[in-house]
Amino acid sequence: MRISTLTLQEKPVQAMQRQQAALARTQTELASGRRAQTPADDPVAAGRIDTLERTLAASKQYATNAELAAMRLSLEEGALADAGNVLQRVRELAVQANSGALDDGSRRLIGSELRQLRDQLLEVANRADGAGGYLFGGLRDGAAPFARNAAGVSYDGDSLTREVEVSPSQRVAVGHSGEEVFRRIQRGNGTFTTAVLPGNTGSGRIDTGTVVDPGAWVPDDYELRFGAAGAWQLVDDGGAVRASGTHAAGQSIEFLGVRVTITGTPASGDRYAIAPAGRGDVFGTLDGLIAAVEAPRAPGPAGAAQFSTAMGGLQQELGNAFEHLLAVRADTGARLAGLEATGQAREALELELNTTLSSLRDVDYAEAISRMNAQMVGLQAAQQSYAQVARMSLFDYL
Repeated sequence: MRISTLTLQEKPVQAMQRQQAALARTQTELASGRRAQTPADDPVAAGRIDTLERTLAASKQYATNAELAAMRLSLEEGALADAGNVLQRVRELAVQANSGALDDGSRRLIGSELRQLRDQLLEVANRADGAGGYLFGGLRDGAAPFARNAAGVSYDGDSLTREVEVSPSQRVAVGHSGEEVFRRIQRGNGTFTTAVLPGNTGSGRIDTGTVVDPGAWVPDDYELRFGAAGAWQLVDDGGAVRASGTHAAGQSIEFLGVRVTITGTPASGDRYAIAPAGRGDVFGTLDGLIAAVEAPRAPGPAGAAQFSTAMGGLQQELGNAFEHLLAVRADTGARLAGLEATGQAREALELELNTTLSSLRDVDYAEAISRMNAQMVGLQAAQQSYAQVARMSLFDYL
């Protein structure tokens, strides 16, 4: 077979160009650290790489969301702890103020400290979230959620809460509204409230009561009325007598599935209110406590009974508020723990995704360097052999 001089020149050159291109591609892989430079190099791997990179990018955004959520929840947890400390001190002062050994002047001093504590609690309720909003304002950020006015403390926020997406299937609420934290406090024992009505002349004081049979309780505004010799009647809002009996010192009174205890001796004509509990706000409870502590106590056994009953009910509500804050704080802690668990799962997934992505995208340096060395040796050999062949000519043999 005859090989023309042109073919003898072109074929080696083309082979060297292919070797140079392969060497250049290997050098590019080593310089970039990427096995495939374009989708055309490995279309199947390119599709998987794109999917993995988008999944990792979404995971990074979820991580950012979770970090911001954890920061806000941590701020709220701190605020709830501060609010709990304030209420604990209020409860201590309420017990102190209920002592019969204190005079009106001493109770007014306690009232002064209670006012300061009320202002501290209001400050906590209006605490900023560090991002231009308020921790307990719901979705309204224009102004502080709580404001003091002539009627007490009003709430100008809403009952909504922010939620952030921390995984493809999980959204986390990043706080509690002020409505939920400070304005949903159970009154009384959670089922009904008790109170001494004005005008009583006896020494009888009523406790907050307990529920014996929830199914037998019928919510209504009742009056427990006393007659002569300890006789009593329970009258509903329509004036109907629902229960009756005779009270003896040291005995409790049961009716409609509930029990109350009256200590002391009610006088004939004394009345006690028993009403559905409902819910209220902690600031209203504090205002009521301050008013009860600072007001001069009525003289005599009747005044002592009225004051003791009022303070007992207020202490019960303060305990309810304290327990409620603990429950909200526990819920906040549970959300933080959930974020931590989700973060650990996300980190494990990202590690797996990065490992898979690296196997598809990243170059194997040991293999690539060995390949480059082989390509360089092959190219040098081709260049040297071509140089020898290129010098051959028929005229050398004439």
